Amino acid sequence: MRIAVGADHAGWPLKEPLVSFLIEHGWDVEDFGTFGGDSVDYPDYALKVAEAVARGDVERGLLLCGSGQGMCMTANKVGSVRAALAHDVVSARLSREHNDANVLAMGARFVAQPLAEEILLTFLSTEFAGGRHTRRVEKIQAVERRETGL
Repeated sequence: MRIAVGADHAGWPLKEPLVSFLIEHGWDVEDFGTFGGDSVDYPDYALKVAEAVARGDVERGLLLCGSGQGMCMTANKVGSVRAALAHDVVSARLSREHNDANVLAMGARFVAQPLAEEILLTFLSTEFAGGRHTRRVEKIQAVERRETGL
């Protein structure tokens, strides 16, 4: 599985070990940055990751900022992206099982590396449950088509 990763300056300290974690576990990573602690604007990085997911260049995305909120909000503006904010394993699992989320956002100020690794692993290894959840995801997609005029 190919995974796009992006972070702002607040997420960068957590991004670096998570990129290594992904590579060590055999995932193919496209790292969109940032690559240091200088102040940057989170929407720029969220957009790069979300667009890569929407184009199908990657199967999943990971976004990291201070709270995870701004990244999640921005990513969800891109059609076909279903970004989920998760600060615990259950939220990560349910976002995949019930919502078929394709982008995970986490707040580096709230999640320590060991838990972030567990959340990420859960997100990447959990399958969409389908069934009654398919109907609901299709309704999300219908709203998206209405909003974009497609």
